[in-house]
Amino acid sequence: MAAALQVLPRLARAPLHPLLWRGSVARLASSMALAEQAWQLFESAVGAVLPGPMLHRALSLDPSGRQLKVRDRSFQLRQNVYLVGFGKAVMGMAAAAEELLGQHLVQGVISIPKGIRAAMERAGKQEMLLKPHSRVQVFEGAEDNLPDRDALRAALTIRQLAEGLTADDLLLVLISEVGGQLCCLPPSHLSHWRRSRHSPDCWQPVEPPSRS
Repeated sequence: MAAALQVLPRLARAPLHPLLWRGSVARLASSMALAEQAWQLFESAVGAVLPGPMLHRALSLDPSGRQLKVRDRSFQLRQNVYLVGFGKAVMGMAAAAEELLGQHLVQGVISIPKGIRAAMERAGKQEMLLKPHSRVQVFEGAEDNLPDRDALRAALTIRQLAEGLTADDLLLVLISEVGGQLCCLPPSHLSHWRRSRHSPDCWQPVEPPSRS
């Protein structure tokens, strides 16, 4: 009994069995590896759908810089490219397009959700922002995803740009998600507007009053 009491304290102070220790370390390392792989997959998925990389997968210039390649088609460049777009990710796409096209981009008009430019600035997403002297005009509207007068002005400006083009011009159209509320242009006979009953900031086109 006395001998046993003398052995117990030494057992208590003894290190863990090497096999048990190695097993714990292996399980911890495996968990960390899985977590790292999961994070890498997440970053890869996010990077694949960023506006800039997506646009560069669809558009490119030939080595001479005189032709724009859109997937399997080529178009002659001679300072004849115009750009329009609407949607949440369109500003980043437009920034990438302007950087790619350089002097060949003559003018652009995009419509984006109200507040998204300030949000990008706060987040430090410089690659998603247009340069200070950009040729692309930006309209912000459709607050709370509802069409409004700002979105209508954007749509009218986009139509005006498109209608002024010639057969020698190229029009690059960028659309992100379902951006209809950002480019709302009702038929011309719906010239009267009223505030929506659901949102006072939303305007809806209505039939003009009958003259009879």
